[in-house]
Amino acid sequence: MSRLITMHSPAELSRWKDVGPLPALTPAEFVQHAPDAHTLLIGSDGSTTGRCSLWWRETPLLSGERVGVVGHYAALDAEAGRLLLGQACAHLAGVGCTLALAPMDGSTWRRYRLVTDRGSEPPFFLEPDHPEEWLRHFAGTGFAPWAGYLSTVVEDLAIEDPRLDGAERRLAAAGIRIRPLDARQPEQDLRYIYRVAVVGFAGSPLYTPIPEAEFLDLYRPVLPHVRPELVLLAEDAEGPVGFVFGIPDLLQQRRGAPVDTVIVKTLAVLPGRRAAGLGRLLVARCHQAARRLGLTRAIHALMHAGNASRNICGGRARPIRRYALFARRLGEGA
Repeated sequence: MSRLITMHSPAELSRWKDVGPLPALTPAEFVQHAPDAHTLLIGSDGSTTGRCSLWWRETPLLSGERVGVVGHYAALDAEAGRLLLGQACAHLAGVGCTLALAPMDGSTWRRYRLVTDRGSEPPFFLEPDHPEEWLRHFAGTGFAPWAGYLSTVVEDLAIEDPRLDGAERRLAAAGIRIRPLDARQPEQDLRYIYRVAVVGFAGSPLYTPIPEAEFLDLYRPVLPHVRPELVLLAEDAEGPVGFVFGIPDLLQQRRGAPVDTVIVKTLAVLPGRRAAGLGRLLVARCHQAARRLGLTRAIHALMHAGNASRNICGGRARPIRRYALFARRLGEGA
């Protein structure tokens, strides 16, 4: 007989002797991600067969909704998923939420979404993944796709956009220059990137703030794998105004294949007409730098399906993977 155990603090979690094949949430993660509750599903043999966290106090704002979030999700089978997600939705409805979003580890700065169409391209570096059957766990408990995302590939980096010369001259005349990440002080440049990201993404769907310290914690483990030429910052006299974060696809190397692909992970530009065209120029410069390093392809990762940045390479980008964030209505009328 399975049983559900719900905890509301790191201290409660630290007292639980988690056993089983599922990776456990640590007390440190509990503190940093600050879920409002964390639930374990314990099987008849005492092992953990499912887990998830819930957020409802500080969640994304949606007009007319009180949003609850389900994240840190893992389940061994469909029955474990049914019990866990059923309990999660009942809990969120009980605290007044009208809509559950899942899976999302509290915010879009962290891990979220499920792969809905894997295509034929192998997984790439820093791409989130999950067991295929998790899609059925959510669909079988009343969740449906709510927002779509995709990754695309540009197969030939030798092709350049002829419109960029004019944009480059105009931006230079406005005092905007582009430089690579400073390998001598990468954390200082990460702080510049943070300053752009929190403003540039503020109008994005489901945006929530993130402290600088947590942002640095997210990017610090990636720094040893970074090629500074692929991380570009745009600056003017007042400071940073845009960035693009690229990184080689190191999963190719782990598969024993030559590394020929750059992952364009993140792009952000401060709003305003003065920097119009800067995003396209940053991506083009990243492509050029990748080509000089001997790379021939670029994957533009995990873009919102309605985001203008997905068109930044025009008709040269081909979709290779699709993802979705799921939702389920809660309470009366659900």
